[in-house]
Formats: sequence, structure tokens, C-alpha cells
Amino acid sequence: MGFGYDGPAMAEETDKPNDILELAPETRLPEEEKTGFFGKLKRGLFMTHAEIIEKVSDAMKDKVTLDDRTIEYLEETLIGADMGVETSLELVERVKKNALKEQTTSAAKLRKLLSDEVADLLAEMPRPRPLGRGPTLTLVVGVNGVGKTTSIAKLAKRHLQQRERVMLAAGDTFRAAAIEQLALWGERLGVEVIRQGQGADPGAVIYDAIHAAKARKIDQLIIDTAGRLHTKDHLMAELSKVRRVIDREAPDWQKRTILVLDATTGQNALAQARTFKQVVPIDGVLLAKIDGTAKGGMVVAIARELKLPVLYLGVGEKPDDLVDFRPREFAAALVG
Repeated sequence: MGFGYDGPAMAEETDKPNDILELAPETRLPEEEKTGFFGKLKRGLFMTHAEIIEKVSDAMKDKVTLDDRTIEYLEETLIGADMGVETSLELVERVKKNALKEQTTSAAKLRKLLSDEVADLLAEMPRPRPLGRGPTLTLVVGVNGVGKTTSIAKLAKRHLQQRERVMLAAGDTFRAAAIEQLALWGERLGVEVIRQGQGADPGAVIYDAIHAAKARKIDQLIIDTAGRLHTKDHLMAELSKVRRVIDREAPDWQKRTILVLDATTGQNALAQARTFKQVVPIDGVLLAKIDGTAKGGMVVAIARELKLPVLYLGVGEKPDDLVDFRPREFAAALVG
């Protein structure tokens, strides 16, 4: 599978400005619900939440028991929210079993069952590898257009808020725009960005960044990588070279690799993740752009089908619009 995708969805690295959802006045979230962890999560999942709630309510209208048509409708709803076919069928089977046991008679009870099953399913997935003390190097991978650079800025802002010293490295030297965009984010955040010109050796950029980070006693070094490589072999060769430089120059540092995926691309995001898993060890996923779409169920599909820990959710365009992934809170915001 290649990574030379040039379609319209991947044309720009930046996200579209949709921080405040353009909804009808009566469906907009109250202002006080837009701030704080759960408020941001609810805002990001609002479109998915509203669609699932509406369809579950329609499915149970004037009914006191679950019938085959209701079950089929629920499957369609979850698949439409991008939970994936296998995940949706498993969830519906779990819900059906418990609904019959508890004699579910309303949409509210059905939603509660669905929320519990989503949370239980997510809780079964692998947990993130814990990081110890000391300087940390985060390698950020993903194809162009998924919101990778913006996600790096959000990670940087999070570490800055924790009073850590942060440095960025522009390892995507294939695109001048990627270097410029990361430099702009560094300027906005007050963070140093180590970079060279377009076409430079990414390994050389990372070498410089590691030594600059050591000299400045940086706590968090976050490295961007190229996302437009034409074949899996090219991707593997480039990332392998980068990892050799990292292992040689920062042997005692903590290291992690985060894969950024775009929730709006649906099953294409799953395909990208499968390929990256074959190329480089992935420690966790940052799912960007779940705001403003009805595709928030992609989180569930990634966790169940790819057995990858979901670390963060991008729920808006601002640097602080990044929330930790917490299974029960996520399930409650999605369908609760």
C-alpha cells in the first residue's frame, strides 16, 4: 500500500476552522458546556452523539421490546458512525443479550446499555505504555493532511501547561510548507523549532534537534516526520533511518511513537494505521478532527480492530483542544 495520496481530503495539512460548530441555535451546546475536559469532549462528539441518539430514539419509538428491525437499525447506526462492521456487530450482539435479560423497554435504557458496552469494550483494549522520568522524545507519524502539524502544536501546548521545556523538530523536509507551518506554530507557542531547508536529510535535522535539546535541558522533544512517501518500502527505510539516529544519539531517553489519524476519513484511517503498524512500532494513536463530524465512532474501531491504545482526541482547532482518552467518559459523551 502506498502513501502518495493526493486526493482532495489530503490536500492541506491544516484543519478547517470549525472550532465552534455551525449548528442551528436550538441544537448548539450551552456556552458553559464548551469548556473543561468533559465539555470539550462533548463538543467534539456532539454531531455523532446527536445522530446516534436520534436514531436510537426512532428505533424504539412505540416499542416495548427489541425486534429484528430495531437490531438491524442499530447496526446501521453504529456502522454509519464509523465504528466498523465487526465492531458494530459485536456491540449490537452484546446489547441484544443484555437488553433481553433486562427487558429493555425504552430508548433511554437502550442508550445506557450501549454506553456501558462501548465503555466495557474500550476498557478491554491495550493500555498505553507508561513513561518514566527523564527527557522524552516523541516521534509523530501519519500521512499528510491528517492534522499532524496541528496535533504537534497541541501536544506542545499541553507540555507547556505542565511547566515542561519543549522543543520541536521539523523532520518532514519533503515539504517546505510543513517546515514553515511548524515554525509558525513554534513562534505562536514560544517554542524553539529545529529545522533545515526543504530537501535536507531528516536524520541530520533530528541529530541537530537531539543535541540542541540536550544542551538546553529540554524535557520534551517532539519530532514531525514526512507523510508523503510513495511506497511502504520508502516509508520503512525513512523511519528506520530516523530511529537509528534517535537510538544512537539519545540512548537513555524515553521514546514513544504517536500515530495521528483523521477521524473524518473513516475506513481509510484504519487502512493507514494497519500499514504504519507494519512499518514502525506504534505506542498510541491521536485521533484528530473528531469535531464537526458524525464519525466519532472511529475511536472504537481503532481500539478494537487494531488493538492500539488511543491516547488523545483532537476536539477543535485551538492549541488546547486536545483531551486525554478515557473510555467511560468517551462512551458517556458518545451515546450516554
